[in-house]
Amino acid sequence: MTNLPIPQKPAILDAIDADAAAISFGQPSDDLTGAFLRTLIASKPAGKFLELGTGAGRATGWMLEGMTSDAHLISVESDEALIAIAQKHLGADPRLQLIHSLGEEVIVKLPHGQFDLIFADTWPGKYNHLEETLALVKEGGFYIIDDMLPQPNWPEGHDKKAANLIQTLENDPRFQLVKMTWASGMIVLVKKA
Repeated sequence: MTNLPIPQKPAILDAIDADAAAISFGQPSDDLTGAFLRTLIASKPAGKFLELGTGAGRATGWMLEGMTSDAHLISVESDEALIAIAQKHLGADPRLQLIHSLGEEVIVKLPHGQFDLIFADTWPGKYNHLEETLALVKEGGFYIIDDMLPQPNWPEGHDKKAANLIQTLENDPRFQLVKMTWASGMIVLVKKA
């Protein structure tokens, strides 16, 4: 099934991809991850969402496609060139708040239990500031990470960091967890009531 075409891709992706390629950004979220995020977000009408690691806005575009008109997405990126691409293509959407900042600086300022879904696609909120990020998920909300299957761009020793992260998440009694060999390897947690 993973080889089947994904219907109704966001129209803006081609333009985002072209601008990302022009600055040699080679770590965009794939279409499988995007389609999965869009589907989960559609389950949360008027939801509040957080994306850590906007990149050029590829996953952001997918997330916006799943959101209702009264939903809100905060997306955080520390790279100025990348967030400029996201701003160019997605910044006019009133449901989106793009923040150019280190993820750690944003995570520690947000109120606990606020988000229906958090997609952590960078180190802050995943490999550091994990506990602070998990505290932001509301009951019944999702915490999602990708790139958990071995990746060719992983630095030496990263496999151990990934294994430690997986073990930490598996042992957290506040969440239900499923590990998926979907896309680059996704882990989905839901905060228990």
